[in-house]
Amino acid sequence: MADTLLFQLVSPERLLVETQVTEVQIPAREGYIGVLPGHAPLLSELKAGGVLTYHVNGVQKVVAVYGGFVEVLPDRVRVLADLAENKEEIDLGAARVALQKANQDVGNMMGGAADPAVALDEAMRAEARVEAATK
Repeated sequence: MADTLLFQLVSPERLLVETQVTEVQIPAREGYIGVLPGHAPLLSELKAGGVLTYHVNGVQKVVAVYGGFVEVLPDRVRVLADLAENKEEIDLGAARVALQKANQDVGNMMGGAADPAVALDEAMRAEARVEAATK
């Protein structure tokens, strides 16, 4: 069995990652999936907002992903994200402001001021940005 697997992360705008990795942690809709070389094949939906990590040469890399799908095969992981940002691209100050606003919007849902699904998705995305930037 190989010690690495090919990891590809693609969004509609660009190819974010294509490299050999030793491990990937994926924020699937029903919980995190840890993938090592030789993993059983699977398909899953991604969370609306989550933090994906992968390891290259012993170094952990972090990406915030916002919806999409993942395909896992024994020798590769392919993530098709609706949107994704590398940790280095995230402005932590702006992400914290967006999280505060999203949490307020979720709180205002009780008064009918916001669409609950949209407000919750925005809160999950904002939380993922902050988590990725601080990881």
